[in-house]
Amino acid sequence: MDEAQLRDFATRYTAAWCSQDAARVAAFFAEGGSLQINDGEPAVGRSAIAADAQGFMTAFPDLVVTMDGFSVDGTRAVYRWTLTGTNTGPGGSGNPVRISGYEEWTLGADHLIAESRGHFDAADYQRQVEAGVAEG
Repeated sequence: MDEAQLRDFATRYTAAWCSQDAARVAAFFAEGGSLQINDGEPAVGRSAIAADAQGFMTAFPDLVVTMDGFSVDGTRAVYRWTLTGTNTGPGGSGNPVRISGYEEWTLGADHLIAESRGHFDAADYQRQVEAGVAEG
């Protein structure tokens, strides 16, 4: 894929995250692809990836992901995003959250994500879930 095709791929990936359909997110990954969030255990395979995505979608029924940027550096693509939503899922705090992060993608020959390593400030995320977005 060229850079324009990759940017289109990232745009469609963003829409999948906003769809409340975790299987749509997982479809962007190769059958044996993986998604690692921060230093957690990688979710391997589409069903595990869908389960991780569903966790965010359940916690934030009004989840919106925006693409903040996208770049290609050799064989690596970097997808920058911001998640906003209100933690009103089961057992939720009711607090608004706004957190930014990025994913480092390795794409396979099938033009799907073979590996995604996601990064965001987990301590700030947890603080926002517990107390809401800081005004300022």
